[in-house]
Amino acid sequence: MSGWITVTVAQVMGSAPREAGASMRVFADHQEGTIGGGRLEWEAAKVARQMLADGKTQSRQTMPLGPNLGQCCGGTVVLDFIADSLEDEPMDAPPLWIWGAGHTGEAICRVMAPLPGFQITLVDFDAKRLPDNLPDSITPVIAKHPAQLVPHTPTDAHHIILTHDHALDLELCHALLNHGFTSCGVIGSATKWARFQKRLFEAGHTAAKISTIRCPIGNPALGKHPAEIAVGVAGELLAYGNETSVDTTTGTEGEIAS
Repeated sequence: MSGWITVTVAQVMGSAPREAGASMRVFADHQEGTIGGGRLEWEAAKVARQMLADGKTQSRQTMPLGPNLGQCCGGTVVLDFIADSLEDEPMDAPPLWIWGAGHTGEAICRVMAPLPGFQITLVDFDAKRLPDNLPDSITPVIAKHPAQLVPHTPTDAHHIILTHDHALDLELCHALLNHGFTSCGVIGSATKWARFQKRLFEAGHTAAKISTIRCPIGNPALGKHPAEIAVGVAGELLAYGNETSVDTTTGTEGEIAS
């Protein structure tokens, strides 16, 4: 376990112990510098030492403070973990937030994980719902009230909404329209989306703004199995990254209560 991992605060959303750019070096038996101390720093050092043990060279972790880490700050920090051999190579992949760890959310994670170009965060309200053997490149985040996490997400992120509950899907759409995003898709039927559009309009969003959310997602020609939906979603995201127009008129309901 030679060498070190540099842990850098890449983004700060809300209150946090240190500002963006703060960093520390973590070695197998000691560390230098600080990103603010407390449970956050302890967890970051733990992640870094596991990377050293596994020979992993790069990772990005989103860590909500407050109840999840027992810190009073209440904000969220994004940490970059870079091995000494890669310190000159920036992590500039766009963030992808997947809201819902059911069968379809898991399938999207597993399809997207091997693909370059995305920093993937999987959000759910219960750790028991997280898939087993989640790929190392996926950052899991547990939030009792997921929509409250939206203001702490990067405004340049892609979002895929497919939670266990229609009301939560709608709440996330509302919060993301207020917050901003690069792209956003919600799983659902045409009937569900018509109802959502009406509710979002009543909540004060313009029709033009609501239309920036794509629903349904995926490609019905591929089928309704979670893995088939995931392939369609991956195709949309890759096409978006290549500045290719995405067909937002297709999709499928999928499993809302997975």
